[in-house]
Formats: sequence, structure tokens, C-alpha cells
Amino acid sequence: MSGDQPSVDPFDLNQQVRQLALFLSEHGEESDRALAMSQLYDLTCDRLVRYSLSITQRAHDAEDAVSGCILKVTQRPELLTSADQPWHYLLRMVRNESLITLRSRKRWSALGMIAQVLSSSMVDVVELDDQRRMVWQALERLPGEQREVIVLKIWEQLTFAEVAHILQLSPSTVASRYRYAMEKLSNRLSGQMQAEPSAELADQEADASVGGGA
Repeated sequence: MSGDQPSVDPFDLNQQVRQLALFLSEHGEESDRALAMSQLYDLTCDRLVRYSLSITQRAHDAEDAVSGCILKVTQRPELLTSADQPWHYLLRMVRNESLITLRSRKRWSALGMIAQVLSSSMVDVVELDDQRRMVWQALERLPGEQREVIVLKIWEQLTFAEVAHILQLSPSTVASRYRYAMEKLSNRLSGQMQAEPSAELADQEADASVGGGA
């Protein structure tokens, strides 16, 4: 870039996003803006797509929602520079875009949705170990409003107040959704872990029966 970007704390996404948005607003050269947009995309893409995926449940819809928001920010960087917490504002933008995509979808295809999740490079269930795959599959079965709270609270490590700000809900509502979601996840995962040894034992008994009858 023709101008030097100020150094920022790598762990403070709000500060990093603000600095890139400020750079976009202050530099008109196409090459500078293209590089700043690329850096903003690289910085936030994985997190934003993961969050959008928790709402849309389709990888291509999530990626489209994120790309649309990044493009909008590139055209109007003041959306982020004027926000108190630009990273949280960007999360809210992606949430709104994802909900619009969800509402405009005429039909749901369960098979197509599962195929998208399984083939997604962001959350590749096939390559996960068994335990993580069980967690993600249990997460997919939660209601959307509970699923997005889990993603923001656990993966993004936000406080209930910060999650409430993004979702425009009260902290008590967010905490309640989180508690119910964790209870459901715990119950489902406990049931799956208990079922697996039983299935394995049944297979062993079946093998023994076949062997004994030979």
C-alpha cells in the first residue's frame, strides 16, 4: 500500500477491523482499497462464514452473505468507522444478511443442506474426529436462535452482553437461550455416547454368534 497502516493488537478484532475500515475511508487509490478489502476478508472471513453458516446452514449461502457484507463495507467504510464496536457491527450485518437469505429461500432440502455442510471447507465434518463430529451434528439440530448464541459465545468468546448487543436482545434472553442450548447438547451427546458402546457390544455378540454357528 502507498500508506502505512498503524500496528494493532492482533487479539483485538474491533481495533483491527476499525483500522482497516479507516484505511478504506482515507485512501482512494484502487490498489490500496483492493488490498485493504482483501485484508479485511482474510481477517474476518472464517469467523463470519462460520457464524452465517449457523443461521443459513448452507455453505454457499453463508459465503454469499459474507461476501455481500464485505463489499458493502468496502463501498461504505463509514458503517464500521462510526460504530462503537465495528467487529460486532460487522457480525450483526452478516446476521441480517443471513436472515434475509433464509427468508427468501422458497424450499428447504434436508439432503442438500447436509451435503453443503459436509462439503464445506469451513466446517468439514468428514475430516473431524468422531467426538467433534458428534458435537457439530448435535449443534445442527438446535433451533437457529440457540445455535447462533452457542457460536458467538463459545467460538467467538463473547460475553452475554456482547452477544445481546449483536442480536439486539436482552442479556437475560441470550443467557436463557445459551442455557437451554447447552442442556440440549449435553443430553444429546450423552445419549449418543451411551448408544455407541451398546451398538459395539451388539456387533461383537453378532460376530460371536456367527462364529459359533460356523
